[in-house]
Amino acid sequence: MTRKVFAKLMALFVLLLVFETAAMELILRRMMAQSSADTLHEVGRDAIWSGVIALLIALPIAAWVASRITARLQRVMEFAGRIAEGDLKARLEYGGGDEISEMEKALNKTAERLGNSFAEIESSRRELATMLDSMQEAVVAVSADGQVRWSNAVMKKMTGTEIRAGRPLVHSVRAPELLDCIREAQGRGEVQYGRTSSLAPGRIFEISAAPLPEGGAIAVLHDVTRVEAAEQSRRDFIANVSHELRTPLTSIQGYVETLVDAPNPDPAMTKDFLNVILKNATRMNRLTEDLLALATIESPDYRLATQPATASGMVRDAIDALGGLVVDSGIDLQYAGAPDATVMVDPDAMNQVFGNLIENAVKYGKAGKKIKVGARALDNEIEFFVQDFGPGIASEHLARIFERFYRVDKARSREAGGTGLGLAIVKHVVQAHGGRVRAESELGSGTTFLFTLPASTEKRREEMPADSAARARVES
Repeated sequence: MTRKVFAKLMALFVLLLVFETAAMELILRRMMAQSSADTLHEVGRDAIWSGVIALLIALPIAAWVASRITARLQRVMEFAGRIAEGDLKARLEYGGGDEISEMEKALNKTAERLGNSFAEIESSRRELATMLDSMQEAVVAVSADGQVRWSNAVMKKMTGTEIRAGRPLVHSVRAPELLDCIREAQGRGEVQYGRTSSLAPGRIFEISAAPLPEGGAIAVLHDVTRVEAAEQSRRDFIANVSHELRTPLTSIQGYVETLVDAPNPDPAMTKDFLNVILKNATRMNRLTEDLLALATIESPDYRLATQPATASGMVRDAIDALGGLVVDSGIDLQYAGAPDATVMVDPDAMNQVFGNLIENAVKYGKAGKKIKVGARALDNEIEFFVQDFGPGIASEHLARIFERFYRVDKARSREAGGTGLGLAIVKHVVQAHGGRVRAESELGSGTTFLFTLPASTEKRREEMPADSAARARVES
């Protein structure tokens, strides 16, 4: 470029010299017609020498001027190259008031505006990326040809390293419902909704796919696994309550109808029927009491009236208070030792916990003929246990044993007369105290129910809000 500019300047200068020479030649010819030969010879010689001298002086000056101009143009070209490569901080040094200086000044302003615009775009891009990554929903955008344009952190976490910008979405996601929803949004040009359970194992997502102006689409996936689990739990709860109430009500209704229809009922039969009615009414009363107790524990207004108690005292009090349960069962209720460490507990709530656990052990562990109740000290907590030596529980049931109405053996449980809520109440009461509960069992070797309570190092206030209970509560 600079060579071309230099050549053009030199060509212009030469043309000017040629024009000057031609003009001088015309003038000399006229002078020759009016002057003598000697005078013309001297004038021509002087003209030639003056022209040569002028040319020798003009050439360096022209070259210097041309080099200055070409150097400035070269800097402009380098500046343009840096801008094209993305260096928006590049600037031209300019001075003087000529046209090239004005051009350099205009280019600097253009570069500054471009830099500000790109900075704003980059800031907006980072803000958008941060916002999308902070969302709980998974988000992915695809181009018109089905390639991933971008995805947020939740989507990348679900799909791992498979999903990358520029890669076809169908190669990264094995969820046909999601792919179909995106294709329909692109084809119809309107928002489409769907649902998938094949994107991540054990999780359910609601899909919302919207078309993009340039022909692509963006899909938002909302995880509704917990909502579905809660809804299923609610349906199961209603079904179980209805079933548990319907069974004794049906029995009561049948015996009452028999007594009403009998013209002269036999007193012995009447007494037997009334005993059955009383038994079923008692079962219904226990069920409603357990339902109310569970609702109270799960309520945000539930309060624990805590006070200090020793682990050993709690275990001994539980054995003394519940010893009557095993008198007629032939089971030996044994004290298995406990430390004198202090815990902060609500005595009534803990009596309910021990009562439910020991009653459960009596019902399902009577074949072992003994039950052990005790506690041991762990790091910063006390672990209590109720151990029976009955038939035990299969391992696949242990994870769900504390769910409401969950029964390992439905026929055996109903024969024993349980409501199916005792262990659920135990779990929520222990969690309200800031503890944990679990079960250990082997078939044929009995079952041990264990729960922990934080060890107390200082006295706390008399009444503690059950905020920890609200945080710890988990839908069964």
